[in-house]
Amino acid sequence: MENGASTRQLKVARELQKDIAEIIRSKGMAAFGGAMVSVTEVRISPDLSVAKVYVSVFPSAKSEEVMQLVNENARTIRGELGRIVAKQFRIVPELAFFLDSSLDYAEHIDELLKK
Repeated sequence: MENGASTRQLKVARELQKDIAEIIRSKGMAAFGGAMVSVTEVRISPDLSVAKVYVSVFPSAKSEEVMQLVNENARTIRGELGRIVAKQFRIVPELAFFLDSSLDYAEHIDELLKK
């Protein structure tokens, strides 16, 4: 998490990560072109109004297609999130989805080390 993030931001981000991961899991792999989508990190703005959601996609060859599907479903995901967190949060943050390519990077390094 970014340096300087408050304890509240960290708690909210962890809760959002868990809830968004569950929403995506409940939709099933078929909703994302047969790819496995994992929420790797959530970063929340200091005012808790915007959440950057980092997702990894396996297989990574489907990343572009899956990110398009995730972004098309962002409003639906936010709506479902709103129902889950309504009693905990005053506002449901806007969701911005980003591809977390750190796993691809690790995979690439692994391949290089095997040579």
